[in-house]
Amino acid sequence: MAVHESFHLHVTTDKFYIQPVDSGIDELLVIDRVSQEISLQANKGQLPESSVTKIIYGIFGMIRLIAGPYLIVITKREKIGDIDGRTVWKVVSTEVLSFKRTLLHLTEQQNAHNKTYLSMLDNALKMESYYYSTNYDLTHSFQRLYNTSPDFHSMSLLERADPRFTWNGHLLRELSQQSELGRYCLPIVHGFIECQSCTINNKSFDYILVSRRSVYRAGTRFYVRGIDTEGQVANFVETEQIVQYEGNKCSYVQVRGSIPLFWTQRPNLQYKPKFKMNTSSHIEVFKRHFDDLVYNYGDQVLINLINHTGGEGQLEKAFSQSVTNTQNPKIRYEYFDFHHECRKMRWDRLSLLTDRLGEDVKRFGYFAISKDGNVLSQQEGVFRTNCIDCLDRTNVVQGLLARIILETQLTRLGVLEASQRITDMKTFISKFNNIWADNADAVSKQYAGTGALKTDFTRQGKRTKMGLVMDGWNSLIRYFKNNFGDGFRQDAIDLILGNYTVEENEGISRPSPLQAERDWKFYAVPVIFVIAMGMCLISILLPDESWSEQFMYILFWGTASVVSLAVIYIYGSEFVDQPKLVHTHARVNGAVMYDTPKTA
Repeated sequence: MAVHESFHLHVTTDKFYIQPVDSGIDELLVIDRVSQEISLQANKGQLPESSVTKIIYGIFGMIRLIAGPYLIVITKREKIGDIDGRTVWKVVSTEVLSFKRTLLHLTEQQNAHNKTYLSMLDNALKMESYYYSTNYDLTHSFQRLYNTSPDFHSMSLLERADPRFTWNGHLLRELSQQSELGRYCLPIVHGFIECQSCTINNKSFDYILVSRRSVYRAGTRFYVRGIDTEGQVANFVETEQIVQYEGNKCSYVQVRGSIPLFWTQRPNLQYKPKFKMNTSSHIEVFKRHFDDLVYNYGDQVLINLINHTGGEGQLEKAFSQSVTNTQNPKIRYEYFDFHHECRKMRWDRLSLLTDRLGEDVKRFGYFAISKDGNVLSQQEGVFRTNCIDCLDRTNVVQGLLARIILETQLTRLGVLEASQRITDMKTFISKFNNIWADNADAVSKQYAGTGALKTDFTRQGKRTKMGLVMDGWNSLIRYFKNNFGDGFRQDAIDLILGNYTVEENEGISRPSPLQAERDWKFYAVPVIFVIAMGMCLISILLPDESWSEQFMYILFWGTASVVSLAVIYIYGSEFVDQPKLVHTHARVNGAVMYDTPKTA
């Protein structure tokens, strides 16, 4: 069952009327702003002339904040392309509409907190890369869609959507309770989608890349690491490569996800915060994680790209030992120290890894279906790739594997001749590399706050000095965002996914987490540091008649600068932007582990 393409939204003082304009069906979705009742009615000319009318392209969902419910609608969209002949759209802008006409029922403090929640919601909605289709299920891969029953295809898009990748599932919960509203419930994915028309040997085909970001254990780089008690890991992303040629279709799936152990790396103003890990109690959830992966994807090869020394080295040993302890014949561990093997810009050495994976590439295969609907092959397993963040090194290796598979697919489809190599197709390979680099940037922005590192290799096939400079710049931006912006961003993600729900009486009968005040040091010490540094520079640049007095000024303000900076360093976590909303926590070696619950 497809979803309506577009609507007229009629807003009156007491109701929202949502009228489909694409299907010829003369009906109205009526939302009562006072009683909050939702109903589907025949359009019998009940639209008031005084209503304010606008075009919208879908319902993102509904959310309850302190002031009451809010309706979120899609107001602008951009066409990305077509998958299997059906259009994929990117959400460009949204609008949040309050059910309440005034805020007079709120106290001054409640009003302030409601504004904070609205700013969190705005932050979450403005994250780039929300996508949807009104008649194609973006939450499932080609192979999963094929291996379903006729009953599955008769369900509404939201009913059949994979909850792992439905980012507005929580926001649509009230609408989804009424089965007759299926054509109004639009599942939205978050991640990256690119559709490009390409030509090789004068043969045109579509190259499509889809990355689906999981809603489970979703969040920001330092606040969400490792695994949770449900077996879900941070930054889990399913990436599907699709080729369409003359009605024939091929699909290839890879996944990435954080190292599936209990470990944390909380920001504390250090460039690389220390790892904290507890390997004594993770084995059951470790098994659960891989049981789920095997159930969903088949056999697994676990490509671990982290360093063999320091904190990363400890994680590598624990990961390797856990694989050995589980004795699961469906999983195989492949370790490759990316930074060590490719040091001094020897990126050609990645061939050592791809050579070791050659047999697994052949064994797993890929999904292919002919234009007459016959399945030619199925994918029997996936590569699960990780580094520390599952961003930069991970994307490089995933892109290499995708290119190897793509060459096989294009040869099978007759686009490439048997003697041709895809790397010799300069125009296409440039487009391919840029799509994968754009994918890296999108996923990285969503988790770490900046574009990916090492994309010069992805785009150009080699490391460059300018690429190193850009990596340094992005690393610096990441440092500031991860320390001073990710607490708020984490709260925004938890709010939109329903990991934290707001009650209308929050701040009266129930305390608000937004009431938590930071320690006085957070405000005082940075101010002292800035003033002391300023005065010290003034004392140096504006010489005094008495050198002894100038020296004393420099000594005093310089000492104040050093002391205040030392306090900031020692109490680093006090100055970091921490999440405020309530979460499930677990103790790991005395440290609080940020552990968001699995959403429904």
